[in-house]
Amino acid sequence: MQKIQTAAKPDKDRKVTFYVKEPIRCPICDASFHREELFSGRVNASDLTDELHRTYKPLHSFGDVHPLIYEIDVCPSCFYAAFRSDFMSAGTKFESVLRDSIEARIDQVQKIFSPLDYQSPRGVMAGAASYYLVMLCYDGFSKEFSPTIKCAIASIRAAWLCNALHAGSSNENWDYVAGIFYHKARYWYRLALELEQSGKEPYSIQRNLGPDTDKNYGHEGVLYMAAMLELKYGPTDNVQKRRENLTASKYSIARMFGFGKKNKAKPGPLLDKAHDLYERLKAELQESDDEDE
Repeated sequence: MQKIQTAAKPDKDRKVTFYVKEPIRCPICDASFHREELFSGRVNASDLTDELHRTYKPLHSFGDVHPLIYEIDVCPSCFYAAFRSDFMSAGTKFESVLRDSIEARIDQVQKIFSPLDYQSPRGVMAGAASYYLVMLCYDGFSKEFSPTIKCAIASIRAAWLCNALHAGSSNENWDYVAGIFYHKARYWYRLALELEQSGKEPYSIQRNLGPDTDKNYGHEGVLYMAAMLELKYGPTDNVQKRRENLTASKYSIARMFGFGKKNKAKPGPLLDKAHDLYERLKAELQESDDEDE
């Protein structure tokens, strides 16, 4: 009996992404492009880091996949970049200033990330660059777009993706670039909290405060990230100032514990991470006190 040959799977079944059929027209330069999106079933969720970054295990069929790299809309012509929900509205409102800054924007991003081609399937470098472009584009956006917290989220995601680049090319100084974005993230998170608390730029109107794409940790997540980044990347040259900053961070985390029961606003994983962070803050402050005695 003749053996029936099983047809090989079409190549498309192993693709990681697809392009949306409906084209997007850039509000800045009028170029037309198609958004790249991730097929479902291409990732296998793994651990959550102390920075609330969801990691993924490589799948045999698809290799390493980083969902973060597809979250930002980027015009391949003028490099205008924005979070998906803001792309048309913010681009239309700030069309003039974004058009005037095209040359500077392209030059700045290519000093760090090069070569870049947003007409081809994205890699990790293009993903990291897209978040840097967000930071360049959102500078000067009005408060209804919550630019400060979005720059904070873009900064931390850029740092994560630069770490991924470093893992693949450890001799190209991507860890140094990641460090720069971590320090930017610390600055933006601190400023976002100040502006939220003063009412000058509330971010509570935003649907998702991340910091990653798998879960929205809300305002408590912002408090947590600000404290974590202060501990890990805050300046250390002024001992007294560092002690003040870490003490303030410890109190903000302690207040978060005061809510008690686990609920939607403070999921269990966040409380567990916050408890660990609180202990780390307390330990460093205690060590600092012991050195002064």
